Parts: sequence; structure tokens; C-alpha cells
Amino acid sequence: MTSDERTLLTVAVIGGTGKEGTGLAMRWALNGYRVIIGSRDAERAQSHAAELNARLGADVLVGMANPDATTEANVVVLTVPYSAHTGTLESIKAQLDGKILLDITVPLQPPKVRTVHLPEAGSAAQEAKAIVGDTVRVVSAFQNVTHEKLQDLDRTIECDVLMTGDDAEAKNEVAKLIEAAGMRAVDAGSLANAVAAEALTAVLLYINKKYGVKGAGIRITGI
Repeated sequence: MTSDERTLLTVAVIGGTGKEGTGLAMRWALNGYRVIIGSRDAERAQSHAAELNARLGADVLVGMANPDATTEANVVVLTVPYSAHTGTLESIKAQLDGKILLDITVPLQPPKVRTVHLPEAGSAAQEAKAIVGDTVRVVSAFQNVTHEKLQDLDRTIECDVLMTGDDAEAKNEVAKLIEAAGMRAVDAGSLANAVAAEALTAVLLYINKKYGVKGAGIRITGI
């Protein structure tokens, strides 16, 4: 993707004031995308965008309330905790029509975050699809990358990103975002397979504690 193509593509990071959203927003902005920080509170979004711009040394991020950010975007990235998943989707559903929704949500159930929890629909991504409907192209990715890695802009992230979805064109756009964030995209099949990537997060959290490491990730061999 050329620099001009990135500039023409607007990415809204819903939950962009959080840890994962912050890291992704900065990485995409530095790689030429127009990025909007979304929050329930517009002033909070604007303040956080200003803080990140100061950190980056460039005026590359703006902040808006979630519905406004969604309206402006071509790709909407959902980076909220699972407890806010349904409510946030309901609040931006009307603005999502015809767009790509990249859902990075993991259905963790505190305090047992190291034990796999499967929602009734199978995965958070499948729940999202049921909420937003068939006019929204849902792709799931980024569940297995820690916010510490995402926010360390000088660090090479040695981790692959599993990507699932039912629309080939949407997955192609998300693959470009994954690569722009500094990782390799691995097509892991249909949206139904998101259950595996989401569940793997709890396993990685267990590995982190068991072996005293931070940010265990995954690599797919043989490709």
C-alpha cells in the first residue's frame, strides 16, 4: 500500500484511550494512516490524542466520540474490554453500515483470566457479527499481542497475528494493517475460527505467569 492509499483510508480505534488501542493507533499513524481515537467521552478522546501526538512529535491523531469516529472511518477497530463489548457495538451500530469492523476483543472473565471462557455464540467476534448484521464485514485479529509490545515503538514485534473472517477483501485490508503495525498476518480461516485465537489469549496469560515472562506470543512455522 502506498502512502497516498493509507492517507485516503481512515481508521477509527474505538477504545483508543485503552492500552491496546493506544499502541495500535500510534503504529498506524506513524505508517501514514489517518487515525481517529474514539471514546465514549469526546473530550477524553481529544486529550488522549493530544498526549499521543506529543509523544510522537507530530500532529497525526485526532479524538472524537465513538459514533462520530465511526462515521468518519473506513475501518473501525474495536479495542474495548469484553465487559463493554456489546454496549459499545450497540452504540455505533448505525454508523457501521457497509464498513469493516476489526474486532480484537477477548472474552476474558476476571479474575480467572488464565482460564479459557467461551461465550454462548462461540467467540466475541461471532457475537459482534450477530449484533451488527450482514452489512458489516467483521474480521477478528490481534488477540495474541500484548499492549507492552504494541506501545514499544522501537521494538520489533516477534509475533504473528491470526486473522479470521468471512470476507476476503476485508481480510486483505486488515492484513495491510497488521503489517503496518509491524507483524505478519496469517489467514486463519472463517470467522468461526476466531474462537481459537480468542481462547489462546488465556493460554498465553497462563504461560506468562508459569514461566515468569511478559508478552508470550505465537509464531506459525512452515509458511
